[in-house]
Amino acid sequence: MNLKTHSGGWRFIGIICGLAVVATVTGMNAEKASAQAQTQAAAPAKATSTAPAKAPAKKTAKPAQAEPLGPPNKAVGTPSAPITMEVFSDYECPQCRNLFENTLRPMMNDYVASGKVYLIHRDFPLAGHKYSMDAARWSTAAARIGKFEEVDTAIYDNQAAWTADGNLQKYVAGALNPTDFKRVQKLVASCLTQSPVALRPTAVAGEKCSLDDYINQDMALGRQVPVQATPTYVITSKGSRLPAGSGFVSWPIMKQFLDSLMTK
Repeated sequence: MNLKTHSGGWRFIGIICGLAVVATVTGMNAEKASAQAQTQAAAPAKATSTAPAKAPAKKTAKPAQAEPLGPPNKAVGTPSAPITMEVFSDYECPQCRNLFENTLRPMMNDYVASGKVYLIHRDFPLAGHKYSMDAARWSTAAARIGKFEEVDTAIYDNQAAWTADGNLQKYVAGALNPTDFKRVQKLVASCLTQSPVALRPTAVAGEKCSLDDYINQDMALGRQVPVQATPTYVITSKGSRLPAGSGFVSWPIMKQFLDSLMTK
């Protein structure tokens, strides 16, 4: 027998057998896959949930927080100045305006600016004046947001106008930018009692006035002096409190007096 021919024959038979085995396995796999497909087709479809989807929960709006503010700062200058001058004043008082325009204003530009005098405004609205309490409320509200000087000046500068019609907010608005005016307006809304109703900002129902306590504190200090007329001023020099003075004093005379205190 030819060995090559014999071995080739065996090789051929092996190939044929291998193909037969592959065909058999492939057929079995095909039958198995077909059976699985039929089983899956026969299985009942799973029920689809028809329950309506829950709507997302609505967020509850948080109540507006009150603006955190400190007490009003109605002082101008450096607290460590050698002289402190407290002025008890009524915004509707003509002599108070005269003192502000002709004495306190040049003092602020000179001795207050240079650190010689620390000037403190104290509200002392008189009962006989029609709008003075509301004027004090506007300036106190402005002092709570750091805008006292602007509103204090505007109220005195326009005293003749607002004392005629009670329209204080017109001049406060003119002294502030719109954002700051709204902040001040919100603070006075629940406080105003003297200005014409049509000129008052709308107040939030049940909101308590937060300004009158500060004004009443000034008035209590004034009664201890005692303040008997406006303007009344109390000067403290190097820790020594001097007797109170009242009425109008011109800037040249006041300056001379302050100079004498600083040279002692």
